[in-house]
Amino acid sequence: MSTEGLYTQPPTEWIWQVPAQGAARFSWEYGDGRERLLALYQKGKDKQWDAAKRIAWDLEVDPYDPLGTPDEAMSIYGSRYWDAMNARDRGLLRQHYTAWQFSQFLHGEQGAMICAARIVESVPDLDAKFYSATQTMDEARHAEVYGRFLQDKVGMVYPINDNLQALLGDTLRDSRWDMPYLGMQVLIEGLALAAFGMIRDTTTKPLPKQILAYVMQDEARHVAFGRMALRDYYKQLSDTELREREDFVIEGCYLMRDRLRGLEVLENFGIPADEAAEMTERSEFLHLFRKLLFSRIVPCVKDIGLWGPRLQKAYLDMGVFDLGDSNLDLLMDQDEEIAEKLDAERFAAEERERVAEVTDMIAQGAQD
Repeated sequence: MSTEGLYTQPPTEWIWQVPAQGAARFSWEYGDGRERLLALYQKGKDKQWDAAKRIAWDLEVDPYDPLGTPDEAMSIYGSRYWDAMNARDRGLLRQHYTAWQFSQFLHGEQGAMICAARIVESVPDLDAKFYSATQTMDEARHAEVYGRFLQDKVGMVYPINDNLQALLGDTLRDSRWDMPYLGMQVLIEGLALAAFGMIRDTTTKPLPKQILAYVMQDEARHVAFGRMALRDYYKQLSDTELREREDFVIEGCYLMRDRLRGLEVLENFGIPADEAAEMTERSEFLHLFRKLLFSRIVPCVKDIGLWGPRLQKAYLDMGVFDLGDSNLDLLMDQDEEIAEKLDAERFAAEERERVAEVTDMIAQGAQD
């Protein structure tokens, strides 16, 4: 089914062309690569899954309450606009917010797929090319999943946010081979992981919980890949080269922070842009959400060696500096455990259903 009729407003262009720069690099060294990276590549192969089979798409979703979002999470909660809404309007607002959030996830996953393919093309080491090839498939699956959820369950799609598009464009236009790692693996993927996790842990609906848990299981490997590759490479760079990358991170983090308000949704409900911005800035939920969103980025940036005074000052300004000491490995392990637990619960429930069916058939046969 085409998504064209589901967009709240059509994109300014249906095909976005970003001029490619930089070299495609071949490696004729086919011997052993880095042990940790090859182990991650093996895990990437072992953990491939089919979105059509692993996710229970038959689960019902109420498009007017797709996530079970509490009223307090709405940025206009308690305002005159909220008080003027009836139950149907508030349900429509939830639908729009979910469509906006998951549309940005969808567009980001397509961007991640393209960046992973760019890494395959441009990175000099064959072990990194191998892993990026598995990630390209992962990102294609994630785009498939989010696209299906929006089309079949929510029934609405939002265009890509301007700031997300700007960061994607900056990442893809840069000719340096490490920039797709930094822009996508660290910034966009790190931010997405935190957003996925917050929704995964708060939603009361089983289908979006499944989707987010399984996607996060993949994404944890992707962030680990970026950390390994960049940590090794950035040890070799000069102070000037490191400062250039820190500037990119600072600009990207401000862009990502400022995109997380969903002003497009409120404007679609007739709320003037300046009022919408003011209300979202006053939202306690948004303040908490923003801080949590950087819980995956800040420790990763520090871990790969980008921790100069200007970057630290920017994180102090954003109020997220203290997140630099977060245990990123523990968060990733938890993502893996949650996905495996969901699988175990589903398999156990299916097994109980099969046993019940067999028991019923035996009982019916005895009666006959």
